[in-house]
Amino acid sequence: MRVLLTTTSFQDTPGSFHELLASKGYELIHERGPLPESRMLELMGDIDGLLCGDDAITRAVLQKSLPHLKVLSKYGIGLDKIDLKAATELKIPVCFTPGVNHTAVAEQTFLLLLALEKNFLYAVDATRQGQWKRKTGHEIMGKTIGIIGLGRIGKEVAIRARAFGMTPLAYDIQWDDAFAAAHSVQRAPSFDAIFAAADYISLHTNLTPQTRGLINAAAIAKMKQGVILINCARGEIVHTPDLLAALRSGRVAGYGADVLDHEPPPPDHPFLHEPNCIITPHVSSRTFESVQRQATMSVKNLIAVLDGQKPLAQANSF
Repeated sequence: MRVLLTTTSFQDTPGSFHELLASKGYELIHERGPLPESRMLELMGDIDGLLCGDDAITRAVLQKSLPHLKVLSKYGIGLDKIDLKAATELKIPVCFTPGVNHTAVAEQTFLLLLALEKNFLYAVDATRQGQWKRKTGHEIMGKTIGIIGLGRIGKEVAIRARAFGMTPLAYDIQWDDAFAAAHSVQRAPSFDAIFAAADYISLHTNLTPQTRGLINAAAIAKMKQGVILINCARGEIVHTPDLLAALRSGRVAGYGADVLDHEPPPPDHPFLHEPNCIITPHVSSRTFESVQRQATMSVKNLIAVLDGQKPLAQANSF
């Protein structure tokens, strides 16, 4: 069996999952993703198993993979880079790893929020340069945080928001009444209700045709003056030109994101150079603990399908 491995945090982090994968005796082909469609097309053709990250798995890539490819095991939970419809039509199982990184991403959410509200980078840069420059920040206690997407990650954000003395207001199509009652999470009836009420808005929804470009000029116009946006979901949920204009005008006070619409971004990506932006390189789930869970589950999924068994989590059925 030939297995293509592209995800970098899997390869760069030690752990027992490496021994688990090696124990099967597969021929491993290592690449450093995320890979574009052009490179994926070069690699596919005689690959039996694909253990991928955010590589471009298009219909053309999947068609090129036939008849050899028996399983696509996603290291992670986001499936927006995979043509799931094509995989289902071609009868290629797509596995993923739900429930492995919600703690890590929720912690990163508050790292970004606190860094913006406390002027953290400004203070650190000044002291490193031998300066004693201070800017007055803000407390997050008593503020309303709007959580768009109350899945596993959104729930962890809500729990931490309550610990900070914040009011969590959330929107999700699939509402968990028991969780909301237990953690005093208010239910917003719409995106607009979040936009109007929240001091901070944190994005934790999947990228879908409905959420692509959700944060645009029209949405921003409905938000509070000086709102702060946090994005640990997908960069394409934000319409970059519209948010850039709002940041420069002061309509939006800050943007903290672990994701961008192009990854890796070009050197001139505007968010990399705005003083009221903090951008991290899609590392929110890259903790030692999260990688162990994520990598182990992705390997177990891969092995199960190649051995003719049922995987732990499959995103499609046929």
